[in-house]
Amino acid sequence: MLNKRTTEVYALGQHISMSAHKARRVIDQIRGRSYEETLMILELMPYRACYPIFKLVYSAAANASSNMGSDEANLVISKAEVNKGTIMKRLKHRARGRSFAIQKPTCHITIVMKDISLDEYIDTDSITWSQKKTKDTTMSYYDMYSNGGTWDKK
Repeated sequence: MLNKRTTEVYALGQHISMSAHKARRVIDQIRGRSYEETLMILELMPYRACYPIFKLVYSAAANASSNMGSDEANLVISKAEVNKGTIMKRLKHRARGRSFAIQKPTCHITIVMKDISLDEYIDTDSITWSQKKTKDTTMSYYDMYSNGGTWDKK
């Protein structure tokens, strides 16, 4: 039996000072696109989140060319996610000696790039039993809009 082996590299940016919601708005536009197309999109979008994401995409491409020796034309963003980070708490001075709490959110951005030219097929019959023991779990997403469901009935 033949299994597909992919090679992936990633870049991780932690404690970026912006909300995760604003960064997800940009990440959703570049997920699954090629490297050159992603750079053009990020340069032309008018959001503040584009610059740190641009730096992470560029860093992931540099990791791919340095570690695997892959060409930038073959890179595709296979996974991009934004997680909520810690919240910095600050105080703003107000009138009459009072203060007002300000929360400055941060986020963690992960960009995973895959080189589509390095996809290889390996023969699993030649793998020993100890190598087959590793558990392979895949995530499946439930699409609540495609099944119709009880909400479509009138």
